[in-house]
Amino acid sequence: MKHYQPGVPAQIELPTESLVALYERSVSEAANSIALEFFGRTTTYAAFGEQVERVAEGLRRLGVHAGDRVALVLPNSPQHVIAFYAVLRLGAVVVEHNPLYTERELRHQFEDHGARVAICWDVAVAKLQALPDDIALSKIVAVNLLKAFPKLKAMALHLPVRKLRDTRAKLTQPTSGTLSWEQLVASPRIDPEHPKPSVHDLAVIQYTSGTTGVSKGAMLSHYNLFANARQGEAWMHGAQYRKENFYAILPMFHAFGMTLFLTYGILKQARLVIFPSFDVDLVLAAAKKTPPTVYCAVPPIYEKTAAEAKKRGISLRSAKYCISGAMNLPESVVELWESVSGGLLVEGYGMTEASPVCLGNPFAPSRRSGTIGIPFPSTYMKVVDTEDPTKEVGVGERGELLIKGPQVFHGYWNNVADTEKTLLPGGWLRTGDVVTVDADGFTTIVDRVKELIITGGFNVAPSEVEAVLRTHPDLADAAVIGVPSPHGGEKVVALVLLRPEGSLDEKAMRAWCRERLAAYKVPKQIVVVSDFPRSMLGKVLRKQLRDEFLTRQG
Repeated sequence: MKHYQPGVPAQIELPTESLVALYERSVSEAANSIALEFFGRTTTYAAFGEQVERVAEGLRRLGVHAGDRVALVLPNSPQHVIAFYAVLRLGAVVVEHNPLYTERELRHQFEDHGARVAICWDVAVAKLQALPDDIALSKIVAVNLLKAFPKLKAMALHLPVRKLRDTRAKLTQPTSGTLSWEQLVASPRIDPEHPKPSVHDLAVIQYTSGTTGVSKGAMLSHYNLFANARQGEAWMHGAQYRKENFYAILPMFHAFGMTLFLTYGILKQARLVIFPSFDVDLVLAAAKKTPPTVYCAVPPIYEKTAAEAKKRGISLRSAKYCISGAMNLPESVVELWESVSGGLLVEGYGMTEASPVCLGNPFAPSRRSGTIGIPFPSTYMKVVDTEDPTKEVGVGERGELLIKGPQVFHGYWNNVADTEKTLLPGGWLRTGDVVTVDADGFTTIVDRVKELIITGGFNVAPSEVEAVLRTHPDLADAAVIGVPSPHGGEKVVALVLLRPEGSLDEKAMRAWCRERLAAYKVPKQIVVVSDFPRSMLGKVLRKQLRDEFLTRQG
């Protein structure tokens, strides 16, 4: 704690209300302030609150009850923020999905959580309609993002004409057999007496590869998410209510983006400047009119934004609060960003199972580049032997990081076995990350117990990519590893064994993978090898394989 930024408390005030109370308080106190900005079009907190209440009533009339799961398959958009709180207002459970997932990837998740109603970007509707009948989706609400855009003339003031045309073309697609978002918004406001959730009710199921490699639904309560928002508020000491502009670039369907924008941003009654995906031209165009003050991202986004801002002479001095997460942060990126911004760029650490943020570097000279920092307020950590989690290791020794705090999840949906492996007695969460801790308490990740690959801030389970590759007619087997990327994080590399008559056309095989996997899971490199190192039981030794590959690469 001696390294905390002055004013940051050791403990937060623990939540006693649900996230519905959080948003209702912000709507009441900041009614005339801007809540959402999307390509220059703005929505006040009062208008945001009204739309939440109307969409909640629309969902109620579709038969959504407390405890029901409602799937959101949406990119960042005003509709995403409104839908999130409308589902919670009913006491129902939000299930977030990556809208770029393939039908195969979505099928596993829908089979698991059993949602009957989905609110889906119209571009992705066909993938839901292709799901088998036994998934029992009764209603799909199609969202046309262009309906949230300002009028064309107003948009042209904010964007280059070419970029405007390209962006419009990517954001919508005709649909049939669905309800429209506008039909929900046209509903009357929900009865104020309609029951609201309590603080310990389940709020969100967030899918993650977790610590064991198979996609599982992490159950996050209102208490977990509200607590993590308050922890973020404590850490960004000095950020002001109704004064901050949060650049919502990270996807809201990812735990990092969800907490930053959907909970913490609304808690601070901030203006969320929303981008469907990262595009440096759109970001810098917006920065000229609504300068960012909170700009949280991953290293490649910081690098590209800073380089282009420098090149174009666009000021980012307004950006005071900048946290990098989801992958290692190179010192070169820190130096570049801080040369153009108005504050420190600090690295933090989290995982979906912890809502997600657990540790961070302070916004103070005590920050330590190359580390993931120190525990957040009300968060405890210890480092234990990787084979025996009851045995703590000493300062400077390698061990698995365990976390305990109000943000730690309740377990995995319909998965008692993996919950018991991940949550230890006393509420300790096994992170699967191997760390060292120095004498000052700063933590550094040195390895992973789990074999997940972290690329672009997303977790890739090697076993999932391998399973897809093994169905290719030219391949006898495949092993997938992560290798360091010069931009931070890792890239996915597939090492493959060919069938006797098989051959490798790397470009064609990547295209084949893209039909079956989200783009970030597709191997960036596919290499033919003669064999894999294996254990006595025949299991591929991925760590040894990775070491051998890196040695050959020099």
